[in-house]
Amino acid sequence: MSTTRPYPPGDRGPEPSGASGVSEGGVPGTGESEEDVSAGQAAVIGAPASPSSSVSMPVPGGGGGRQVRRLSFDDQSGVVPLARDFTRQALYAWGWLPSATADQRAAAEDVLLVVSELVTNACLHAEGPDELRITCEKKVIRLEVSDRGTGQPAPRTPHRAGRPGGHGMFIVQRLCLDWGVVRTPGVAGKRVWAELGAPA
Repeated sequence: MSTTRPYPPGDRGPEPSGASGVSEGGVPGTGESEEDVSAGQAAVIGAPASPSSSVSMPVPGGGGGRQVRRLSFDDQSGVVPLARDFTRQALYAWGWLPSATADQRAAAEDVLLVVSELVTNACLHAEGPDELRITCEKKVIRLEVSDRGTGQPAPRTPHRAGRPGGHGMFIVQRLCLDWGVVRTPGVAGKRVWAELGAPA
């Protein structure tokens, strides 16, 4: 399941040049909405409705175009809880939370767990993450964590459940539809991505 590709699977292909500089208005003509936020802004942009409030939320993965949110980790500490909070806010905004069923709750928790594992992996093996990018398109959430590391993430084999450490990429492999690593020639670092589906 672990793959290294010049671009993600499917028909998305490589990102257009300059895609990382897209403003909050989105990409004209694509139906894509994108938000760039620094870690300091993460608490205020896309804040979820209070779980006790009565707000009508769309069905997870329901209609709408591709939506993207980015979080920069520049000079931040506590990046794992920061990434989880940012991701939780996106899940509220996109209707994955609050959960109406146990399956929906489990799908949202899987997304949060995978974010934690990818960001932790960047902290432990790649001098920390640079950016988290979350994309919601149809019924798929795509997580991407960029870093400056040169290593190649892979599940530890053989996997020994009783052994401490080394479970992160095994968890990612088990929970995700697919995952992989994207490197740009001539640019230091990599993007580790993972895709998870909404419950049926």
